[in-house]
Amino acid sequence: MDTFRLAEKGPPMARKHPKAYPPEFRQKVVELARSGRQPDDLAHEFSLARQTVRNWIKQHELDSGSRSDGLTSEERIELSRLRRENKQLKIEREILSKAAAWFARETETVPKRSSDS
Repeated sequence: MDTFRLAEKGPPMARKHPKAYPPEFRQKVVELARSGRQPDDLAHEFSLARQTVRNWIKQHELDSGSRSDGLTSEERIELSRLRRENKQLKIEREILSKAAAWFARETETVPKRSSDS
């Protein structure tokens, strides 16, 4: 077995979103759950993971304000944007720090001017 090829693919659980479901589909499943259908039954009927259906229901409740034990979709989007921005700023700060150190080394190698001339 070629372990190099396995390393290229990464672990099988490393995928973030193996399947993306359209928002309309998610909304329909949530509406069915709100009308009294059991999440486990809906998961079986639509070939979904039970936890996926529960997560959609919870997110809908957070977005509608009937729950407050998590982030709304808008807050999740903002948090994601802020994390990306923070990562970029850290990279830029590191580059500036390295550039400042390089310039400091370069300016020390230039001979000082003598006032005797």
